[in-house]
Amino acid sequence: MVKQSVESLKSLVSRILVAAGASDENARLVSEHLVLANLSGVDTHGICHVEKYVKAIQDGDLLPAASPAVLEETPTTALVSGNWTFGHVAGRRAMQVAIEKASDQQVAVVGLVQTHHVGRLGHFTEMAAEAGMLSMVWAGGLDKETPTAFPFGGRRPLLHTNPIAMGVPGGEHPSMSYDFATSATSGMKVENAHRRGEQVPSGCIVDKHGTPTNDPKDFYDDGGHIAFGGHKGWAQMLASEYLGRIFTGSDAHADPQRGGSGNRHQGVTMNVMKADMFQPWSHFQERAAELAQRTRDIPPAHGFDEVLVPGDPEKRTHKIRSRDGIPIEDDVWEALVQVAELVGVAV
Repeated sequence: MVKQSVESLKSLVSRILVAAGASDENARLVSEHLVLANLSGVDTHGICHVEKYVKAIQDGDLLPAASPAVLEETPTTALVSGNWTFGHVAGRRAMQVAIEKASDQQVAVVGLVQTHHVGRLGHFTEMAAEAGMLSMVWAGGLDKETPTAFPFGGRRPLLHTNPIAMGVPGGEHPSMSYDFATSATSGMKVENAHRRGEQVPSGCIVDKHGTPTNDPKDFYDDGGHIAFGGHKGWAQMLASEYLGRIFTGSDAHADPQRGGSGNRHQGVTMNVMKADMFQPWSHFQERAAELAQRTRDIPPAHGFDEVLVPGDPEKRTHKIRSRDGIPIEDDVWEALVQVAELVGVAV
């Protein structure tokens, strides 16, 4: 296990991306996004992806110096193209547009197309919460050409992990936020287990016949993900596909030369609402804080230490890692060092 400070890790990631062809601004934004994921304990969406992004740049799937652009808009809506740059940069721009429009019009809906991997969706809902707004984000169209998620009761994959996120502002109190794949586990957790020779928890993946398995080797032998929560999770996964890919019309913006098979059909929808749309901000803040506190005051059941509000674990981890440094698994650090050497960056 290696530990790195926040600033040293940001610097390293940024230098690698610049050396790979990214603009200074894009490299800065991506490094901040990835390191924040690690800071929050969401290591599956952090620096472990740098190696993949560099490869995508070299393959021409990702244009590291490109900038997002608004394709069309109304006072309350917009369709943003990432122009095949980093999804973190494109997603940030799309959420900025949504926040600006909702500030004027109370609500806004923004679609995002032509973008690479967008990273942790919670990054964008946190942006909205800081602006005093509620937000919801849906992503679909991932791996449309090479699906990895089996429908409930099915024997063949159809969709992907199709993540969702929601954020609620809290004013002086921590906001409520969640961000998770609609599959029972993330793709990176399966990949890490496979690379490290470990098993995955029960109820996460199936083999090529749709039979539950703990062996990640089965996943890579035409197996795949399953939705969390059985048929209910499958419904949510399908809803994310409708709201992400189909609603944004991302198929019409797909480019066979860009995005890679996993991202060229991706569509992301962001819905933002002012928290004080129907009542004064002070009233909303008071009631939101009261609900959060009532939740935390519930006595824990046997086997639990406390009852938490979604987002609490990430905030606690952020505080600890900001103080003590970010722990990085040896294999993740080695991969980062190797890609740095590949592009001529000294570690």
